[in-house]
Amino acid sequence: MDNRKEKSRLPTPLGLGGARLWLNFHDLAIFILIAGVFVAIAHGARGMVAPAAWLASDPVTLDPANLPDYALRTTLRMFAAIVASLVFTFVVATLAAKSRRAELVILPALDILQSVPVLGFLTFTVVFFIGLFPQSQLGAECAAIFAIFTSQAWNMAFSFYQSLRTVPGDLDEAARHFQLSPWLRFWRLEVPFAAPGLIWNTMMSMSGGWFFVVASEAITVGDTTIKLPGIGSWLALAIAQRDVAAVLMAVGTMAAVILAYDQLLFRPIVAWADKFRFEQTAAQQRPRSWVYDLWRRGRLIRRVSALIGALSAHITTVAPRRAPSPQRVGPVGAGRRADFVWLAVVLIAVAWALWRIVLFADQTLTLDDVAKAVGLGFLTLLRVAVLIALASLVWVPIGVWIGLRPGIATRVQPIAQFLAAFPANVLFPIAVVAIVSWKLDPDIWLSPLMILGTQWYILFNVIAGASAFPTDMREVASLFRLRSWQWWRKVIVPGILPYYVTGALTASGGSWNASIVAEVASWGDTKLEASGLGAYIAQATEAGDYPRVVLGIAVMSIMVVACNRLVWRPLYRLAERRFRLT
Repeated sequence: MDNRKEKSRLPTPLGLGGARLWLNFHDLAIFILIAGVFVAIAHGARGMVAPAAWLASDPVTLDPANLPDYALRTTLRMFAAIVASLVFTFVVATLAAKSRRAELVILPALDILQSVPVLGFLTFTVVFFIGLFPQSQLGAECAAIFAIFTSQAWNMAFSFYQSLRTVPGDLDEAARHFQLSPWLRFWRLEVPFAAPGLIWNTMMSMSGGWFFVVASEAITVGDTTIKLPGIGSWLALAIAQRDVAAVLMAVGTMAAVILAYDQLLFRPIVAWADKFRFEQTAAQQRPRSWVYDLWRRGRLIRRVSALIGALSAHITTVAPRRAPSPQRVGPVGAGRRADFVWLAVVLIAVAWALWRIVLFADQTLTLDDVAKAVGLGFLTLLRVAVLIALASLVWVPIGVWIGLRPGIATRVQPIAQFLAAFPANVLFPIAVVAIVSWKLDPDIWLSPLMILGTQWYILFNVIAGASAFPTDMREVASLFRLRSWQWWRKVIVPGILPYYVTGALTASGGSWNASIVAEVASWGDTKLEASGLGAYIAQATEAGDYPRVVLGIAVMSIMVVACNRLVWRPLYRLAERRFRLT
């Protein structure tokens, strides 16, 4: 009898045996949630690979019974895009942060890609993706997912790049002291340090994708029109038919979807990632999540999580530590010559691309067309500059106030996500009716529509920066009794500057992108246009005028890159050099 008792106390393999393995209520609840998610994914994926002929035989309608299925299809597209964006971020942003030569190519490329509007990507990718899967809806689905990806990836890449370049000096020194391999340093130091900011930017990117969901699901390029089942297509049809009730149902469904994935996914991740905050004093308030608490209380779930954690820890330590060796310093001249050759190769490639664009556009365009596009570009530039300045004045103080209060941040998070996800297209009818009724100038009063979806990049990044601000530094500021303007100038603004620059840069690029849909607003047969480069590209896209589409995108890209190089990059370097945590 004693031997049996003694055997029952012995540890079991991997800690998965014994009497305590029985499921409890929390395990059962988690398993039901996971099973429900997998069933929903399977149902939506089955529709995505259906024959392409079904799009014609079963078109999008405003039947309320179809709305849940449309919401599921849209959500799956957005999560597929966010997964692709995470992979892109880990690869591309890391290369840019680690390699100076890669940075010379990647950062300008991100600047350009960020400025290319969703319609610009759709113009040249729809035919390609449909050609890959000619008999299946998967081609159109890939085109829509890629379009949503282009509205999410750049913000996340800039955030991760900024975090990698501002790793605190003492943490960097500790990694060098323990001789961590590059692989181990990445997963044990850099990713955890970047996690809080990256998670908030992932939420922002997820919400920002809703802003372009109409353009990505209701695709019209020249004579090609594709409407995929989804909330975006529903909204496009409701606006075309002036169906206010259908618009409100779509907004309500969006709110329910945003609340669901906030509660089931993002809030648990925020609560889990709080342990990665860089600080030496524990915060008094921490973000909470009922799903995260449910997960931690599950008996079997906790053991399975421990097993997965052990396996992942083993994977991240596969790479051996670097043996200490004297650093080899090559000749300075050789390094400079290599840099010169690399820069020359990059410039030649850029010159060749520009030459191909000129040859393509020269067939039908004149210098007057170029001058017109440049002039319209400066009008849009003026709108973007004014709107970013106003949004910064409003949202920086609010974001700091929220970010320094985790309890409030937890309650505000789903509201901010919904506001960020709220598509400006829904407000276009109100704007059109108001402008026509009061005889207002569209060039002025359509402008605020550009910032409606992108101002939240500033808010989310400032909240992320204030949330990651070390508690011990806040306590030091309190000890020195820094108040009001001095506190802002000496403490919090330097602390959040890297995050703000990331948010403002992305908001600026997003505003240029949003000009495509914001400078042209319609409600039924009534259509208003503001003079600007966005309206120019939208008109050319609708007409299938590819040379003018290329011209408009090229002018927009050049202006965005110039702004980034003259304004945002110097601020990045300032934040990296003077305001990093050390």
